[in-house]
Amino acid sequence: MESPVPETEVSKVSVRSSVIESIKGWSLSGVRVRKEELRQKITMPEYLRLAMKDAIALKDIDAGKRHYDSTANCHDKPPVAAPESPLVVFINSKSGGRYGPELKDFLQDLMSDEQVFEILKVKPHEFIQYGLGCLENFASHGDKCAKETRERLRIVVAGGDGTVGWVLGCLGELHKVGRDPVPPTAIVPLGTGNDLSRSFGWGGSFPFNWKTAMKKTLDKAIRGPISRLDSWNLVISMPMGADLETPYSLKRSEEVVLDQDLEIQGVLPEKVSCYQGVFYNYFSIGMDAQVAYGFHHLRNKKPYLAQGPISNKIIYSSYSCKQGWFFTPCIATPGLRGLNNILKLHVKRLNSTKWEPITIPSSVRSIVALNLHSYASGRNPWGKLKPEYLQKKGFVEAKADDGLLEVFGFKHGWHASFVMVDLISAKHIAQASEIRFELRGGAWKESFMQMDGEPWKQPMNNEFSTFVDIKRVPFQSVMING
Repeated sequence: MESPVPETEVSKVSVRSSVIESIKGWSLSGVRVRKEELRQKITMPEYLRLAMKDAIALKDIDAGKRHYDSTANCHDKPPVAAPESPLVVFINSKSGGRYGPELKDFLQDLMSDEQVFEILKVKPHEFIQYGLGCLENFASHGDKCAKETRERLRIVVAGGDGTVGWVLGCLGELHKVGRDPVPPTAIVPLGTGNDLSRSFGWGGSFPFNWKTAMKKTLDKAIRGPISRLDSWNLVISMPMGADLETPYSLKRSEEVVLDQDLEIQGVLPEKVSCYQGVFYNYFSIGMDAQVAYGFHHLRNKKPYLAQGPISNKIIYSSYSCKQGWFFTPCIATPGLRGLNNILKLHVKRLNSTKWEPITIPSSVRSIVALNLHSYASGRNPWGKLKPEYLQKKGFVEAKADDGLLEVFGFKHGWHASFVMVDLISAKHIAQASEIRFELRGGAWKESFMQMDGEPWKQPMNNEFSTFVDIKRVPFQSVMING
C-alpha cells in the first residue's frame, strides 16, 4: 500500500487546494470537473437511496424491501447499473463556522439528500448497521447493482479531526465482524487544526471558492489512491469513585485487565472504573490539554464566539496565556510544575516485547504521543530527524502506518511556540509500539488529557494510581490521498 504523502508535499497540496486550484476548479488531469458527469459517477440509483433511507429511519435492514421489489419486478426494463464510484458524505454542520449548513445544502443538491448525512442526526454506526446492512441484504438476494455499489462505495467526511476519527472508528467495526471491504475515506477540512486532512493531502482549511473546489474534491475522492493509517486503542483504569466527563470518543467499559508483564508497584484499589477509546493523531497529558479543555468549555457555553478557524485560534491563544501555559503564576511551587511529579512512563520499543522505564525530564509540562506528521494545525514537532541522530537514539523514520508513536514533551508555551516555528526541537522522549502512563496525585487533585483535540479533566487519587495504556489497533484505517 502507498504511504501518506510527506509533510512537505502535504503543505504544498494544502496551499494549492486552498488558493490556486480552488479558484480555477480544474481536476488533476487539467480537465474541468463537470457537474452532471460527476453526479452520474457518484449518485446511487433511486431505489437503493430510498431503501437505505427507510432502513436507517426505521432501524431495520428489511424496511426498504418494497423499493427492491418494485425494481426486481420490472422485467420489461434493463437492469439498473451501479454507479462508477458511489459516495456517501458525513458532514458536521457545526464545524467550519457559517459554511457547514451551506455545504450540506450544496452536496445534497449535487448528489441526493439520501447520500449526505448530518452526523449529529444520523450517527456513523447507524449508517453502517442499517444503511450498509440494507445494501448487503439486497446483494445476498442476488441484486448485482447493490453488490457492486457496496463494493465500490467511498466515504467523504466533512468536519474536523474529531469527526473524522468518529467515522473511521465506526468503519473499523466492519472489519471486526467480517463485513469487508471497508470503504476508504476522504476528508473535507472543516475543523480548526485539520491535521488528519493535512496528512493525507486534503488541505488544512476550507477553500475560499468552495463551491468550485468541492466538485474537484469529490472528483479526487473517487480517483485518489489508497493508503493506510494506524489507530491506537486507549484504556484508562482508575479508582472507582469519580465519573469522567468524557468526549464521545471515550466510553465507559467493563473492567480491563492490565498487562501483567509490567509489575505494578503499590496497592491496587478493590474497585476500578475503566474507559476506552481510539485515537488517530495524538494523545497528550498536561498543560496543552488544560488549555484545550478551557477552550472547548467556552465554545460550548458561548458558541457565537467561535465562528470559524481564525476566531477559534484567537480564543485558543488567549486561553494559553490565561491558564499559565506561557506565564506560570509566581505563587505556583516550581517543583510541582513538571509532569514527573505525578507521572511514570513505560514503553515497548520497536520489535520488543519488554517494557522499558523512561525518565521524564523535570522541565516537561506536557507530553504528547503523536501518530502523524501533523500536529496543532500542520506543525511537525517531532521534526525531520537526521539519519545519524535516529541511529544514536534508536529511532526510525516516523510514518503514519509504522506501528509506532513518537513521544515528546513541551516545557512551556514559549518552548512549544519555538518548536512550532522550527527554531528548536521538542524534547524527544521515546518511540513506542505500546505505552503505559501511571499517574498518582500527590499535591495534584486533577490533571488534563486529550486525544485528537477532544479534552477532559482527569481526577487524581493520592492513594491509588490511575493507568493509561495505549496499544495499536490491529486493523489499519483505509484512507484516500488527496
